[in-house]
Amino acid sequence: MKSVVVVGAQWGDEGKGKVVDYLAGSFDYIVRVAGGHNAGHTVIIGKDRFVLQLIPCGILRPQRHAIIGTGVVVDPAALVAEIETLAKGGIDVKGRLHISNRAHLIFPYHRELDKAAETARGSNAIGTTSRGIGPAYEDKMARRGLRVADLLDPALFREKAARVVAEKNRIAQGAYGAQVDFSGEVEATLALGEKIKSFICDTAELTNRALDEGKSVLFEGAQGTMLDIDHGTYPFVTSSSATSGGATTGVGVPPTKIQHVLGVSKAYTTRVGGGPFPTEMPDLEAKEVRERGKEFGAVTGRPRRCGWLDLAELRYAKMINGIDSLVVTKLDVFDTQREIKVGVGYSYKGSPVNEMPATAEEYERVTPVYKTLPGWCNTTYGIEDAAKLPKAALDYLHFISDFLQVEIGMISTGPERSATIVQPNTLLSKLL
Repeated sequence: MKSVVVVGAQWGDEGKGKVVDYLAGSFDYIVRVAGGHNAGHTVIIGKDRFVLQLIPCGILRPQRHAIIGTGVVVDPAALVAEIETLAKGGIDVKGRLHISNRAHLIFPYHRELDKAAETARGSNAIGTTSRGIGPAYEDKMARRGLRVADLLDPALFREKAARVVAEKNRIAQGAYGAQVDFSGEVEATLALGEKIKSFICDTAELTNRALDEGKSVLFEGAQGTMLDIDHGTYPFVTSSSATSGGATTGVGVPPTKIQHVLGVSKAYTTRVGGGPFPTEMPDLEAKEVRERGKEFGAVTGRPRRCGWLDLAELRYAKMINGIDSLVVTKLDVFDTQREIKVGVGYSYKGSPVNEMPATAEEYERVTPVYKTLPGWCNTTYGIEDAAKLPKAALDYLHFISDFLQVEIGMISTGPERSATIVQPNTLLSKLL
């Protein structure tokens, strides 16, 4: 049995898509465990560029199975569109894509209510993608959600949906003054269900059986640790479990079957939307990093906020997730930087902050403590051998590893599969 969870160690957008795609060639099953189609994984293969929002990017590897777990919220329209886009690119998902019968559905009314709620927050907006993710999880927790399994019984689906739609119409009118009627969505959703019903199954049974038979499984989440609903910068978070613990509940495997946790971090830090960001760069510095790193959302196109690497945040992520190997991506973005600042802690009114602040208000008030390291001012783009990296780049990586007391098993020097360095004699090298 070989089982590994890949988690984002920052605020998402760390490059998990490329990492999972690279690792997928060494695993039989790749399982998505949380989130919805607000998360975009960009994978570049030769001249082809794939942006996957729901289907695990392992589907791009021949003969690999891709599983959408019960912790994911599924928009049927987005899923069907993604399957059709893959087909146009020559990727056949038949027999290799499996969708949990227990995953909850996203409806158009979730999207509309999401937009209305975000608009109503005004200056207190969270910065959601307004794709209905949060409202779908709300319905799940309120025990009024509709699930993928419901699509398999049209009569029962219509009965359940009628009750929910009536309620959503009242909410839209009463809370937001919106004159809408969501009734037409029921038949449209059933029609989409016909296109995906052959993929629906009990994915917990499938995944556990695979592990028991000695197959290898790679679990991938969405977003990052600091966006986790429980452990992130609440309320500026996503609506699901973005940490390694979400892998067990998000598909239905026991913690004892998870062997390793791989954390992914950029060589710097980014986040999207509102919320605290201690090591955020001034606009001019952020602009250069944003342009070099192409820091715009794969799904939304929104520009990302950019900052220096925050090792205090990464130390927290290591603790919460149990990270035993780290991937550092986008090292090449710092190729023109003469000096590189690294956040090594926080202070408040001159006193050190030794724990991650629990509230966003507290976190906003901390001051980062920096250490400045020399840059390398040489190109690292596309390098595939660590021995060819500039000494200052290696020193930067060693500093990160020593501070966190965790190995750096992989380094990414560009978006292509080939622009990857796997460090020898590391846990990660043994897993491939």
